[in-house]
Amino acid sequence: MLPANTRIADLLTVPLNQARLVVQLAETEVPAQDVQLLSPLDGAMEVWAAGVTYSRSRDARVEESSERSIYDRVYDAERPELFFKAPAWRVVTDGEPIAVRDDSAVNVPEPELGLVVNAFGEIAGYLVVNDVSSRSIEGENPLYLPQAKVYAGSCAVSAGIVPSWLVEADDLTIEMVVRRGAEVVFTGSTSTREFHRSPAALVPYLLDWLEFPEGVVLSTGTGIVPDLDFDLAPGDVVEITIESIGRLVNPVVGVKEWISRREEK
Repeated sequence: MLPANTRIADLLTVPLNQARLVVQLAETEVPAQDVQLLSPLDGAMEVWAAGVTYSRSRDARVEESSERSIYDRVYDAERPELFFKAPAWRVVTDGEPIAVRDDSAVNVPEPELGLVVNAFGEIAGYLVVNDVSSRSIEGENPLYLPQAKVYAGSCAVSAGIVPSWLVEADDLTIEMVVRRGAEVVFTGSTSTREFHRSPAALVPYLLDWLEFPEGVVLSTGTGIVPDLDFDLAPGDVVEITIESIGRLVNPVVGVKEWISRREEK
């Protein structure tokens, strides 16, 4: 078992070989049903995200946007699109609600592979990310992207981190199901082999120019985008599964309800 009060952030302050040794020496397993699993992000960790990294994402952005050419250009550019998503304290995990904005006509879940990166720029592990987005807000004007991407309840991650030395991430199936009551209203799947560039190639563009002394999660973009007539709504349940990485299930509420629930805790 890890030493008492060890945070995930603590494991990301040291080189990967040291963190790996600590994890491997922690042989005691605690049954998941005996504990409440919290978000694995803590301390000063943040979530950042990449955009337009799959052809499906590029096509969807071109379809929705008033400024279509910028998405074509960034898809083929050497420099990726990167943006801030959430601080650790605003991130939710499996079973907790995510939120949609009521000032956006079209809201979507975005299933993504997350890279858990340590302070030295090494990929320490992987998890599942839901980069919930207000699609119509970004589509109206790309300069509205921070409002479309960064708001209360817009970021969820799976409760577990799979160490990077246990899995290869270059060909993993990603699946998403959205349920509305008893009805399945959306299903989609893709694979990380459809990624337009290596996920690891995103890391230097973030870590070479910013410090993350307690690590960062870099979400690598989505290859599953519903058609424009789909709108994620309060009451829906989103289930995302990434092969060998994990599963993330979240009910959907409105932003005001999400904030109210947090204030009550």
